[in-house]
Amino acid sequence: MIQLLFLILFVEGAITFLLLIKIGPLRELVIKSLDQMKMGKGPATVKTIAGTMAVILFSNLMSIVKIQNKGAKLGTMSPMDQVLWRTHLLEASLMGVVLFLGFVIDRMHHYLKKLLNLRGNVGSSKEELEQLQKERSELKEKQEKASKEIKELQEKLSSMSERLKRAETECKEKEKKVEAAETHVTALQKQSAELLLEYDSLLEDNQKLQSQILGKTKS
Repeated sequence: MIQLLFLILFVEGAITFLLLIKIGPLRELVIKSLDQMKMGKGPATVKTIAGTMAVILFSNLMSIVKIQNKGAKLGTMSPMDQVLWRTHLLEASLMGVVLFLGFVIDRMHHYLKKLLNLRGNVGSSKEELEQLQKERSELKEKQEKASKEIKELQEKLSSMSERLKRAETECKEKEKKVEAAETHVTALQKQSAELLLEYDSLLEDNQKLQSQILGKTKS
């Protein structure tokens, strides 16, 4: 029993050492093996073994107390009782250390898994941050291109507005010229109408004169 406890203690010490200090891929192998132990029926088996060892530890402690009480009553302990007392004390000490190291290994494995997950999350968050920075730079470039295009469009619009203003001024000038021509045409029409009236009156006067001349010649 004591040799088995020493073997378990040596194995647990080696596992604790490998979990504490990273030596090549040994830590990852230990973590993977512990993960496999915690899968399926592994946790139940470990709990059963730990419970059995706790019961044996309690019985050893009770035996130690009984031997001490017996020696206190008799005044001295017999050599057999001394051997049993030392054996039970050694077994109890080894079992206590084994249980404590098992608990330490379980907690170290748990926190190392959390640490590895956090590192993985940090790595993924770094990649996401780099991706976001790339997208941000791309958006900045697109914004700069869009601002340049907007400036070009504004310049084109300003030139078009100037052309429209020029065309409007030219149209207004042409409209003024057309209005002036229309007024001139109306004035000419009035003059022609007046001239026609004068021409008609002159024709009438001419006819009257001709009739008078004809009347005088006949008389």
